[in-house]
Amino acid sequence: METPLMLWPETAAFPLLSTLTLIPLVTLIAIVRSPSARLALRFGFVGAALNVALSMYLLMVFDVGNASIQLVEQVQLGWLSYCVGVDGANILFIPLTAVLTFLALIYTLITRHVTDKLFIACLLGYETVLIGAFAALNLMQFWLWSVMELVPVVLLTHHAGTGHQRRWVVALFMQYWGSALLMTLAGFLLLAFGLIDAEHPLTFDWLTLKENNAYLHDEVLIFILLFFGFAIRMPLFPFHGWLPLIAEQGTVASAAIFMVGLKLGIYAVIRFILPLVPGVAEQWAGFALTLSLISIFYGALLALMQINIRRLLAFAVVSHTGMLVIGLFCFNEFGLEGSLLLSSAYGLATAGMLFSVGLIYERTRTAFIPRLGGLFDSNFAIALLFLISALSTMVMPGTPGYDAAHLLIEGVIEEDGWLMAIAILLGNVLAAAFLLRAFQQIFIATAKRVHQPYGTTHHPVRKERIITGVICGLLIVTGFYSTPWLAFIDQEATAIKAQYPIHSTQHGSPK
Repeated sequence: METPLMLWPETAAFPLLSTLTLIPLVTLIAIVRSPSARLALRFGFVGAALNVALSMYLLMVFDVGNASIQLVEQVQLGWLSYCVGVDGANILFIPLTAVLTFLALIYTLITRHVTDKLFIACLLGYETVLIGAFAALNLMQFWLWSVMELVPVVLLTHHAGTGHQRRWVVALFMQYWGSALLMTLAGFLLLAFGLIDAEHPLTFDWLTLKENNAYLHDEVLIFILLFFGFAIRMPLFPFHGWLPLIAEQGTVASAAIFMVGLKLGIYAVIRFILPLVPGVAEQWAGFALTLSLISIFYGALLALMQINIRRLLAFAVVSHTGMLVIGLFCFNEFGLEGSLLLSSAYGLATAGMLFSVGLIYERTRTAFIPRLGGLFDSNFAIALLFLISALSTMVMPGTPGYDAAHLLIEGVIEEDGWLMAIAILLGNVLAAAFLLRAFQQIFIATAKRVHQPYGTTHHPVRKERIITGVICGLLIVTGFYSTPWLAFIDQEATAIKAQYPIHSTQHGSPK
C-alpha cells in the first residue's frame, strides 16, 4: 500500500521540521560560546520560546483531515537519505517536547543550576534529539538520534544529579540502553537488507520498507529484536530496572523532558513495528499483552511500597507503560487512538508531578515521603500541580486521560474481552491508591519536621505559579475539550489498522 505524502512547500512557508530541530542546536552552540551564564540563560529562553511558537505553527498547518504524511522533507544521497515528516503518530509529541523544555528552563531559575551553562546546554540538546527522533522517517536517522540521546541523559545525571551513586547509575543505564540500541540496530539492519533479495537497493527509508514489507525475511526475529529494544526504553517489565535509579539519582528538570523521551519507545512501536511487520505483531500479541499486564500490576504494587517519591513516580511510569502497550496491540482504531492520546497525556502529567517533586526538594532538601507532610498551606501551587497531574494519570473525568482511557478500554473490550478491560481498570485503581496516598502524606498529613522557607534572593513563588498554571491549564483544557487532539491522530489510527493482514479482513476495511 502506497503512503501518500505532502511535501513541506504545500502547507508551510519553510522546512518547518528541520527548523524545529536546528533551533535548539544553534541555541546550544550559542550557550556554550556565551561569555556569561546570564547570557547563556537568555539564549536558552529565546531558543526554547521560539520552538514553542513554531510547534504551535506546526499544529496550525497540519491538515487533520488528510491521511498523508505531511511537511515531508527528503534529501537522497545514494543509499543514504534524510527524511522527516509528521502524521498522527508524532504530531502531539513535538509540541509537548517544546513546551516541557521551556518549563524546564523556568524550573532552572529556581535551582542551583541557573548559572550552569552545561546544564542549560544539555536541556536544549535534549530537545534537539527528541524532535529529530520523533520526526525521523529513516531507520538509521532514528537510530542515530537515539544514540545521541545518551549524551544529554548521561551528562545531566552525572553532572547535575542529586544522588550519591551517580557514576554507578550511569554505568547501569549505559548497559541497559546499550543493549537496546544494539538490538534495535540489528532489527533495522535485517529490515534494510531484507529487501535486497527482492532486487531492491539497500535502503533504510521507512516509506520504502513499509510499501515493500511483503518481501521481508526473518520477520519474527525482526519483531523480537525491535520489541525488546523498544521495551527497554519505554520501559516495560522486566526491562525497567534502570528507570527508578535514574529517577532517584538524576535531576528533575531533565527528568521532566525525559518522560517525553520514554514515550519515544511507544512511538517507535507504532512507527517501526506495527506498519513494517504487522503480521508478526498480530501473532505475538499474546506475549506482548502478558508482559504488559505484569507491568501494570508489578509497577503499581512496587509504587505502593516506595518511600522515595521519585522512585514511586518511576514505578508509576512502568505501570502506565503496560496500559499503553496493551492499547497498541488491540489492532483497532480505539486502542491506537487511546494509546497515542494517553501517551501525550501521561508525558505532560508525569512531568507535572516531577516538577512538583523537584520544587518540594528545593524547599525541604528531601524526597523521602516519611520526612514530609503539612506542605499544602505553605505550598498551594505545588500541591495543586501534583494533584491535577496525579488525577490526570488516574484518568479522572475532566482530564485528558479520561477520554483516552475510555477509547483504550473500548479497544481492549473489542479485541480481548471484558476480563482484560477489568484487569486494566484494577491496575488504574492501584495507581489512584499510591498517588493519592503520596499526596496525603506529603501535603495533608502532619509535618514531621520544620521546613525552611526559600531565601529572599530567589523569589521562586511566581515561577512556581507559571509552571503550575501552564501544566494545569493544558491538562484541564485538553481534558474538557479533547476533540481537536483526537482529530490529529484519528487518520493515522485508521491507516495503521487497515494494514493488519488478519484484523483488517475480520472486521472489514474502514470507511
